[in-house]
Amino acid sequence: MQGRNLSGTRSNPYPLLAASVAVFILIVLGSVLRVIEAGAACPDWPTCFGVWTPPQYSGAWWDYVHRAWSAITVLIAVWAVVAARSEYASNRKITGAASLGLGLLLVQALLGALLSQADRVSWLSALHLGLSLIIQALFIAATVAAMHRQSAGASSAALAYRRPFARHSAAVLVLSFALMVSGTLVAGMDASEACQSWPLCNGLALPAAAGDWINLVHRLVVLGTGLSLAALFWQAWRTQKSNTLVLVSTTAAAVLFFSQALLGARMGQDAPVYLLGLHTATAAGFWAAMVIQLAAVGLYARSDGEAAADAIAGRARSLKGFAGDLLMLTKPIVVALLLVTTFAGMIIGLKSWPPFWLTVWTLLGGFMAAGGSGAINQYIDRSDDGKMQRTQKRPIPSGRLTPGEGLAFGVGISLASFYLIVAMVNLLAGLLSLAGIIYYVLIYSIFLKKTTVQNIVIGGGAGAIPPLVGWAAATGSLNIPSLFLFAVVFMWTPPHFWALALVRAKDYARAGVPMLPVIRGEHETRWQIFLYTLELVGLTLLLPLFGLGGSVYFVGAVLLGLWLISSAWRVWKQGGNKLAWKMYRYSSMYLAFLFAVLVVDALL
Repeated sequence: MQGRNLSGTRSNPYPLLAASVAVFILIVLGSVLRVIEAGAACPDWPTCFGVWTPPQYSGAWWDYVHRAWSAITVLIAVWAVVAARSEYASNRKITGAASLGLGLLLVQALLGALLSQADRVSWLSALHLGLSLIIQALFIAATVAAMHRQSAGASSAALAYRRPFARHSAAVLVLSFALMVSGTLVAGMDASEACQSWPLCNGLALPAAAGDWINLVHRLVVLGTGLSLAALFWQAWRTQKSNTLVLVSTTAAAVLFFSQALLGARMGQDAPVYLLGLHTATAAGFWAAMVIQLAAVGLYARSDGEAAADAIAGRARSLKGFAGDLLMLTKPIVVALLLVTTFAGMIIGLKSWPPFWLTVWTLLGGFMAAGGSGAINQYIDRSDDGKMQRTQKRPIPSGRLTPGEGLAFGVGISLASFYLIVAMVNLLAGLLSLAGIIYYVLIYSIFLKKTTVQNIVIGGGAGAIPPLVGWAAATGSLNIPSLFLFAVVFMWTPPHFWALALVRAKDYARAGVPMLPVIRGEHETRWQIFLYTLELVGLTLLLPLFGLGGSVYFVGAVLLGLWLISSAWRVWKQGGNKLAWKMYRYSSMYLAFLFAVLVVDALL
């Protein structure tokens, strides 16, 4: 979407956003290149082995990709600067930051050429990364300022850092910069193993060699950054609960920082490239979140009175009530059913009981992923929820939680769930859980829910991913039979939610949600419930043909299917909210019992 700037012309901050993303990707590629020691794999510059085409050697291929993306990033940055000068000519903060970012990017390219020709020079690598972080910060700050001008009521892009919280934020950003640069120095000097004890290198003795000193300083910076960030997180949740962007960015930064530490603890000498890449991407993401946080603190400056009002409001509510509201954000009843399908997917895929700790981490991560998605969904739907009798008592529309608290909590535990599953389970399960979050939040909640009557039909894919997560967690892979578990939940979703929509049709109409009974009427909805139920039961009876379930499952699926068809038949022929509500409850039990029968059959 484009907004209007103060001169009345249309404003478009997205070229600046594209430049920010491009620089982020460039930092990740450069960090991976440095970790796998392929920074000088191409012996010449700008060509690679004298040619412009991609090389065959894998190390040189990474170097080639990094160089190619550097060129693309420069082009995107030029576009962003030209657009910024056209859109925000009167705002020197935006145009100045973007122009300086482009200038440093060109310097960075020359420095990269120097690095490719030099032997491994640790201080050059640290300078290269430091410049990259500054460039990223400049484009991100310009993007946040541009979006601030686009938002309603934004009259200027003046920065204000007089408050203690703002100064604390700036200190954490400085520490974050020192952390990442010193980490590069440690890696470049092969000093990561120089200190064999903790927190000092050799007991209580001071370091003797330069590598020991750098390692020790890096450790102290890590400790200082962690403590300062934890304090900033605490202060944000006390005094910034009404400042959505600040609270969300602070929470995201804290989660990313400690998630990177978790990934680092799981990395060994033979860590796979994807883990190295994720580790560096997380570090760059942490830096980006802190830059957004500091820019938001300055642009959306709050008075001491506003911060004090948030703190007083926080003290007025009980810890138990606050925790209960956060739990309600996760939609725990819905999540419980999703976890049943996740656990069943583990057992069905493994055909035995999965290991205890694997089960714990998978279900905990699944709860956080589904719960975080639910919390973000409640933030997105907060206005509509206030219009609906069924949802108006939820924490955000009722005023018990601010929108910022709801979104920050959802973003925080969603991010944490991905890293928890990747670190403690496996990458495939983590990517599937992340796909479920994106599917539910972006595809369903933002794009589908209020735009098409097929919202539930297409959006059902989000709730169908958990059994795949369980299968991948237990086996490390997916196959054709696992996809049938996805298909079962996918086909189950429409009749389940259309039954609820029949009961709450007036609510959905008031909120402007194009559910089937609102758009096509009760009669058509009842018929579609019956039709989809028949298709669902037919699908469940085909599962044994594809290696899912035997005779025990087949008998159970037949009995459960007849029960559900009977309920759907009564909805179709008799109608009424009472029968529709029974169909809604029965369908929930049906899915749980169906997966339970699959589990029993797999264990026999």
